[in-house]
Amino acid sequence: MLDAKRLRVLREVAARGSFSAAAEALSYTQSAVSQQIATLEREAGTILLDRGARGIRLTDAGRALVEHADAILARLAAAEAELEAIAGLRGGRVRIASFPTVGATLVPVAVAEFTRAHPDVELSLVEAEPEESIPRLKSGEIEIALSFEYATLPRAVYEPLREGIELRHLLDDPMYLALHPDHPLARRPDVRLADLEGEAWIQGDPAGLCGAMHRHACQSAGFEPRVGFESDDYNVVQGLVAAGVAISLLPMLALTNVRDDIVIRSLGPETPVRRVSASTASGSYRSPATEAMLETLVGAGRRYAAQRRDLAMAS
Repeated sequence: MLDAKRLRVLREVAARGSFSAAAEALSYTQSAVSQQIATLEREAGTILLDRGARGIRLTDAGRALVEHADAILARLAAAEAELEAIAGLRGGRVRIASFPTVGATLVPVAVAEFTRAHPDVELSLVEAEPEESIPRLKSGEIEIALSFEYATLPRAVYEPLREGIELRHLLDDPMYLALHPDHPLARRPDVRLADLEGEAWIQGDPAGLCGAMHRHACQSAGFEPRVGFESDDYNVVQGLVAAGVAISLLPMLALTNVRDDIVIRSLGPETPVRRVSASTASGSYRSPATEAMLETLVGAGRRYAAQRRDLAMAS
């Protein structure tokens, strides 16, 4: 295999016409230049320089190699510059997948902060639930997946998703009860899940994490939920609650856009909580840009959670 350093020596000798001039330009000794050329000729398997009484001239093979050397060394210089830029957060990319509620609240704040600090890093964002984004993370399609786990669900539910990933906690996202204003429980500041037996529920896909959480929470309170409607779209959920046909649970992250014709109530200490995390593939290389984005997300999550606590205490 041809050595890039020796190609650079050959190019200097060809450009300057002598070993001594090339040595001076490269800050080498003349003997070092001669040794580099001799080694390169052995690697190439042919004579590259004609060393005659009139000086040094390139052979046909030497001329061909110098032409390729220019292109090779230019590409190497570009690669080195790009690597330096990535290491210094002046380049690179971070591909993120986010589920909708965190994508509408926490992620825009983190993306704006990161872009101000590192404008040359390319960011991209796709929307995906954890069941979809984690496999894409493991396959290398994305660098960061925003995911969640419900603390009330058995750990076995998450084992297939957790395998091969690392989680960095961002915030805890408690669930709240959504009721029609005329519902008998709407006037109570705190409601227990056990009070909701017999109600018609709106829940997510029963095969997904949100649907499993609804069912498990109600079962833990001593009853089987009567599910009349299924939707993973919280706008649809709020519309059905406002119509007075059912009740549902909404996460804190979905409460930034609450309709005026529904009521939100706390479920107290028994409320289901989902842990929101930034997931990365374990054991794989993380670029400086990915590490910086993770730190930005952690900081944004900490601030968002503090702001929500302050609002809750004030209300």
